[in-house]
Amino acid sequence: MTQTNLSDTIVALATPTGVGAIGVIRLSGLEAIPIADGVFPSKELSKQNSHTLHVGTIRQPDGHILDEVVISLFKGPRSYTGEDVVEISCHGSNYILQEVIRLLIDHGARLAEPGEFTLRAFLNGRMDLSQAEAVADLIASSSASAHQLAMQQMRGGFSGEIQALRQKLIDFASLIELELDFGEEDVEFANRDDLKDLVGKLRKLMQALLDSFKLGNAIKHGVTTVIAGRPNAGKSTLLNGLLNEERAIVSAIAGTTRDVIEEVINIQGIQFRIVDTAGIREAEDAIEAIGVERTLEKVRQSSILMYVFDVIQTQPEEVQADLERLYQPGMHILVVANKMDLNPYTKYEHFFPSEEKERALQPAADPSTKQKEPVQLSNWVPVSAINKMNIPHLKEKLHEAVINDKVSLDETIVTNARHYQALQKADQSLADVLKGMANSVTSDFIAMDIRQALHHLGEITGEISTDDLLGNIFSNFCIGK
Repeated sequence: MTQTNLSDTIVALATPTGVGAIGVIRLSGLEAIPIADGVFPSKELSKQNSHTLHVGTIRQPDGHILDEVVISLFKGPRSYTGEDVVEISCHGSNYILQEVIRLLIDHGARLAEPGEFTLRAFLNGRMDLSQAEAVADLIASSSASAHQLAMQQMRGGFSGEIQALRQKLIDFASLIELELDFGEEDVEFANRDDLKDLVGKLRKLMQALLDSFKLGNAIKHGVTTVIAGRPNAGKSTLLNGLLNEERAIVSAIAGTTRDVIEEVINIQGIQFRIVDTAGIREAEDAIEAIGVERTLEKVRQSSILMYVFDVIQTQPEEVQADLERLYQPGMHILVVANKMDLNPYTKYEHFFPSEEKERALQPAADPSTKQKEPVQLSNWVPVSAINKMNIPHLKEKLHEAVINDKVSLDETIVTNARHYQALQKADQSLADVLKGMANSVTSDFIAMDIRQALHHLGEITGEISTDDLLGNIFSNFCIGK
């Protein structure tokens, strides 16, 4: 996307394509109102006040009435884009909508590119870049938590945090730059102890934002959660219990599930992408072998593993061997003891006695690797999937695995991978500032590292931007937004 055509007046359908009661067409640009006047003879829009509604008809050049519409008038700069904006609410016939758009193009408008309305809002100072990106997140939000985070960011919560960090750095950077102007006189305007203290505080704030990305990304895209275990452990029954519907085929025949089944459930505003997998065992045929390999691949890609085992048929050493095989660093594991109705006295200690615990918590590793990471067996959940016993508690455990006591959705949370990468680079630049001061480097090197940090923070809000960056961001928007 280039800026050479941003003086054009653009038009697009702002509502989804297809038949509906109402369809909205959006115009924005210098000629938006005159173009609308050309097809809307009922009232002279150029003489009307901003933020008003007008009922009338859209007419073709021969005077034929195409539709009866309501026009919303927004005069710049008090509009979404900062330009004159006209929104035409038509009846939802695809024929009517396309004909109205064709008429507007005939009168001088052109079709908008993806995200061009929001791009103009950014370029006209109506929002910064992170707020503009939040518009796309808001449109795509499919859970209460994702909606809350997108709305918080669109209203400037994240931008405010970044701008505050940046301003503190700018204040000190100006003093460092002043030192460079008096380089021959060997003076210090910026107290190095104060600068060290400031950089330390800024890095602490940045780390909190960086740490929030795992949660923010999970809320935005959904949490990949894999159900894995041995054949006939009750994995498919558990999936059906979580969904409260018969989604997966349940059979007493081992190996019934041969491919992965993926469904989405919403737990307290968080979306979980639940994946039911083939049972883990030595495959008896080529098809089952493929299913087992897909299970292991899905486990490697997951954030949460629900390891399900049959409390009657599975021995403690088998449970421990399975967990060692399935564990991945950083994975949250829920150990789901199924079929508790058949043996209600089963306890955690029966499968993980204290003297066995250290061995049980060691994942399988490359023999050449000396240090092994411990498996985080933080949750033991006894259930009877067939009776839906303790399923609500399991859902609570899933929710807790994503949101812990240290994180609140009211705090600023990073949800965008681009922002995360920019924060990482800014943090590294600040680390270089501290390293430079520790090594007594000259002011020009300190100034260079501070400029780099300011640059990366500015990339988040758009104070530093390029055509390529803007094109990449806004090309992912839907047309009409």
